[in-house]
Amino acid sequence: MTSPIPTRLLGKTGRPVTLFGLGGEGVLRNWGQDRQAACVISRALDQGVAYCDTAPAYAGSLDYYGATLGERRQQIFLASKTHDRTRDGSLHLLDQSLRRARTDYFDLWQLHDLRTLDDLDAIFRKGGALEALQQAKAEGRVKHLGITGHHDPAILLEAMRRFAFDTVLVALNAADVHRMPFITTVVAEAARQNMGVIAMKVCAQKRVLTRLIMREALGYVWSIPGVSLAIVGCETPEEVDENADIARTFHPLTPDAMRELETRTQRDAWAMGYFKRGA
Repeated sequence: MTSPIPTRLLGKTGRPVTLFGLGGEGVLRNWGQDRQAACVISRALDQGVAYCDTAPAYAGSLDYYGATLGERRQQIFLASKTHDRTRDGSLHLLDQSLRRARTDYFDLWQLHDLRTLDDLDAIFRKGGALEALQQAKAEGRVKHLGITGHHDPAILLEAMRRFAFDTVLVALNAADVHRMPFITTVVAEAARQNMGVIAMKVCAQKRVLTRLIMREALGYVWSIPGVSLAIVGCETPEEVDENADIARTFHPLTPDAMRELETRTQRDAWAMGYFKRGA
């Protein structure tokens, strides 16, 4: 019998989540890949993955979950997002998203891809998207509230100052320390607030894998204090298996081992942080 994937608590949500979560990239961020997407989702569930990521901006992702989960919906912590900055627009997206995913609620609903102060001003003003998040939570259609971002640490920090979110989905990989770091800023503040930290862009669209192997890339991120889990987009069931196996055998890296991985990424740090402001 396969051993379970280790879990950690997702910050103040109090919910246990597996170290490896199924990300919204990979085959799920396509149209017309129904069979392949169903195979990836089903394999993740079979492996015991307990966190799944989606968003209305991710092509057919919501529809793939809706077609595949069925009664297994209760096995997972399902996270979605709104990229609309208004209350009404976000609530409309939530209606569509719940219908497409064939579920009554999302465990986590996040403000998607915060990049600028204009984003924040729109979200936090009267009639802004934050009102939608609060209303949806009061109605029980979402359980927890979060933010996501990979562009500028200062923007996420400002959002965290303005409202006590439950989670932050943030770009983290072994090259982060070399430019505009999220680890020493956003992750540190999230730990102070007991927010759940969800890591994304661990491989930076495989750019990190030119210097590290997958076990090292994931091991580095899981070894950052405060990180609850890492989500990884998968193209095939075999990739799901590999990531699940890496999670099962993970042991925290020593500080010296982490510094060595950072050194190996330094020369290509700009490419590995392609998603950051100014890249």
